Amino acid sequence: MAENTNLILNEVIIPVNEIKEVKIGNQIWMAQNLNVSRFRNGDSIPHAKSAEDWERAGKEQRPAWCYYNNEPSNESRYGKLYNWYAVNDARGLAPEGWHIPSDLEWKQLTDYIGGNVMAGKKLKSTKGWALGGNGTNESGFGGLPGGYRYDYGFFNFVELFAVWWASPTESISFAWLYYQPHNFGNAFRYFPNKAFGFSVRCVKN
Repeated sequence: MAENTNLILNEVIIPVNEIKEVKIGNQIWMAQNLNVSRFRNGDSIPHAKSAEDWERAGKEQRPAWCYYNNEPSNESRYGKLYNWYAVNDARGLAPEGWHIPSDLEWKQLTDYIGGNVMAGKKLKSTKGWALGGNGTNESGFGGLPGGYRYDYGFFNFVELFAVWWASPTESISFAWLYYQPHNFGNAFRYFPNKAFGFSVRCVKN
């Protein structure tokens, strides 16, 4: 479940993990990247604070999360990066009432807004992308280029790539992801290394 932390400003309580959502076709998606540090059952997800921690978690097939570049200042904009073992953990990464989208659900999203060739630009935010890569955000999805983390701990492609996990439907032996590079209007599907760190968007149950 999401952490129960609140900020109090002038006696107004603001939920830190309040979930923004957007309806696209018949689906309701998070309009922000996932940003939790506990599984739905309340167990803590290990925070990999160094490249060594991250690499070890991948080799041992253990769940882990991190901030891009290990900088907490990136959290409010990009959320957290998770390895596949966190995404696929039976304790549940998605908050109550939400789930990790399947490959089919990602396809349903991209089909609704014009197919893979058109979808990327419509899913991208209107600012924050380098090298002229901003989108139109016609969908309201607000995709931000949060980059990703390699299995050995190196970070890359912030402001250039947005990458999200997809859950498998037939087998846990593979994982799909959807990504958007800065220089294309397309949305791409790719078979990833499970020890990499990517962003997560959820769909409402």
